[in-house]
Amino acid sequence: MYERSLFLVKYGELSIKGKNKAQFTKRLRGNIRQQLTGIKTDFTLRPGRFYLRVEEGAEERAAVVLSRTFGIRAFSRAIMVEKKIESIEEAACKVAGRLVESGKGNRFKCEVRRTDKSFPSSSYEIACRLGDVLRKTFPGLSVNLDKPDWTINVEVRERAYVYGEEVPGLCGLPVSCAGKGLLLLSGGIDSPVAGYLMAKRGLFLDAVYFHTPPFTSQEVLEKIRSLIGVVKTYIPNMKLFVVPFTEVQLRIREKASRDEITLLSRASMMRIADTIARRDASLCLVTGESLSQVASQTPESIRFTGSKTVLPVFRPLIGYDKEEIINVARRIGTYEISILPYPDCCTLFAPPHPLIRPDFGHMCDAFDDLEIGELLEAAIAGTETVE
Repeated sequence: MYERSLFLVKYGELSIKGKNKAQFTKRLRGNIRQQLTGIKTDFTLRPGRFYLRVEEGAEERAAVVLSRTFGIRAFSRAIMVEKKIESIEEAACKVAGRLVESGKGNRFKCEVRRTDKSFPSSSYEIACRLGDVLRKTFPGLSVNLDKPDWTINVEVRERAYVYGEEVPGLCGLPVSCAGKGLLLLSGGIDSPVAGYLMAKRGLFLDAVYFHTPPFTSQEVLEKIRSLIGVVKTYIPNMKLFVVPFTEVQLRIREKASRDEITLLSRASMMRIADTIARRDASLCLVTGESLSQVASQTPESIRFTGSKTVLPVFRPLIGYDKEEIINVARRIGTYEISILPYPDCCTLFAPPHPLIRPDFGHMCDAFDDLEIGELLEAAIAGTETVE
């Protein structure tokens, strides 16, 4: 049973966490277990590795979970055998047979890591012996140390583990080990990517979206839910706060200079998000701002909008250009949803010529002149939570 259901998992950055490593690994195991709820699992922790066993039939689901869990550098389906050279050879032939059948090619090499130095053969001797056995068992195979089509990996530890291909993990740190933040989510390309990158650094995230019916349609809200659905595959249990923003937006349009509408709207969103975040025990806000991408993302604009928060604001995309952001969005699966043509309030109410270099003092006075405090509180009170 265990032969088919054993995964050898390699840590990412948390392997260098010193005395805090136990807390990080505990969080990582918890995140994996949470995603495998309903499946029998068994974890065995070893230096630099852990072994995950799942019940038979759950292997594919386990592989998907491991591929979407931050904190993992790589993982492999593995065979565990006794520390006997004959057992290792037999396991290597099984793994090699699968690789040959799958058409991976005929050039191979063997990589051996012998942590247990009491094992009678050296790593080099084991690799040479396995190379000979595999070439005799599968005529046509040839050893190529520089450009192999595939590799047989052997680790001799408390037991011997044999595996073929490694599946790259997402690396980073386990979600939640850095606390919780609140992501300002729009329907665009940038903010889901920002959330993904901060989760990769161990931050658990909830999200807030500003809805302005009837100016924005129900379709855009469904689009936001679809985006959350994808992001939740990396950040399980993420909540979505939907803020009714129409009255705030109408007040700004009524009282503000047209070229200041975007900045004042953005400042109002930051103020609301800050309040919701602190009530929800979040430690920071996360935005998808990229320096100079649009008028509200110049240094002067960011200084003003960022002044409406108590919590720190993390902007992981600040140095990214649009192409880099799109590449990440494609990789994580949010891009095709983000480009659906349903405009949100940021685009619907955007003036044709927004301020690019706002004066900080003037904008603070303009925000106060809106006399918008009660409307902000009403928007916060009317916020709905979507699990």
